[in-house]
Amino acid sequence: MRKRRGRTQDEVAFALNMKRSTLSGYENEVAQPGIQQLIAYSEYFGISVDTLIKVDLSKLRESELRQLESGFDVYVKGSKLRILTTTVDSSNNENIELVPQKAKAGYMRGFADPEFVRNLPVFQLPFLSAERKYRTFQISGDSMLPIPDGAWITGEFVQDWNTIKNGEAAIVLTLDEGIVFKVIETRIAKEGKVRLISLNPIYNPYELSVVEIREIWRFIHYISDELPSGEISPANLANTLNQLKQDIAMIKEKIITNEE
Repeated sequence: MRKRRGRTQDEVAFALNMKRSTLSGYENEVAQPGIQQLIAYSEYFGISVDTLIKVDLSKLRESELRQLESGFDVYVKGSKLRILTTTVDSSNNENIELVPQKAKAGYMRGFADPEFVRNLPVFQLPFLSAERKYRTFQISGDSMLPIPDGAWITGEFVQDWNTIKNGEAAIVLTLDEGIVFKVIETRIAKEGKVRLISLNPIYNPYELSVVEIREIWRFIHYISDELPSGEISPANLANTLNQLKQDIAMIKEKIITNEE
């Protein structure tokens, strides 16, 4: 699993707070990890302790490994459930926690910490379903224009990532990128990856392995005190013209090919 992530022993040992020689000993089977080490491995790779102990991962097919990496541990009953730290009000109704920009760095480390989540501001929106879990994140930057910098994005917690449809927008919590708001093109079933796309065309799409993802929140709505601008920026106009040139060139090429 370490090699599939492209991580060195030093990197994983540092993340798990153990010596590299200790980790090497576990991998070479000259030593056996204890309970705390197994829990650390489980959290790092997103795989249940039962599977780490009972299943020889080296004998699994590629498709089975991708299922594990996407969070669906099919080898242990009940392990398909993603555990989410959440809060409720005095009437036992689910709160909508607010994650402001200043708390985003802390959320990357504390998203599974009940104490951290408990200290986030909360509110209620009575028109949302009481059967689903929501959280609101403040975004930054212009990659999702016309949704402006500083807008508050409310998302619905996605437990089964295979239910995500191409073209859906979502808040994605990742190991390296942090909290990002993007349109998703899903390649989970075949490649174990997603492609993240910005609404602002000056930003290029990029791929992300599901092993780098910790949470996905499907876009529900956004709140902002800024009215979206109807003006076309020079950058957007230039991008549109370039795309038109490429389309025209492609059409010309097809016409020439057909004439031949």
